[in-house]
Amino acid sequence: MGTDRAPRSIEALSVDECMALLDAESFGRIAYASGGTIEVLPVNGTFVEGAVVFRTDYGDRLDELARGLPAAYEIDDVDRDRGTGWSVVVHGRTEEVTAPEELQHLREVAFEPWVPGRLEHFVRLLPRRITGRRISEDR
Repeated sequence: MGTDRAPRSIEALSVDECMALLDAESFGRIAYASGGTIEVLPVNGTFVEGAVVFRTDYGDRLDELARGLPAAYEIDDVDRDRGTGWSVVVHGRTEEVTAPEELQHLREVAFEPWVPGRLEHFVRLLPRRITGRRISEDR
């Protein structure tokens, strides 16, 4: 890493820009409080009808996320060589999707997770705030 990089600037992204990036990206991280610590887990997420949706298996993680925990979902893209990139963070609360008609819809529009296993439970993050920023080279 040298000092040959072009000057860069940082800008806040609009909610519309953030939502477009959420529509286009399917890999991120979910962060939530668990047992006195913060858990950050990679997940395949999809932005469906204004909420981030991802799949998980039955167990402790599902039990925690189904309780309406405050959580955040983050996606990003970086160019390490140029020192540029963007990130979007969705802040909200989680809930398990249990209504049969919603589950059917999610099975039709959602993705297949990268993680092997059944992952039959859908969790959504209901946004309260969506923020983003971009670091770009000055022109």
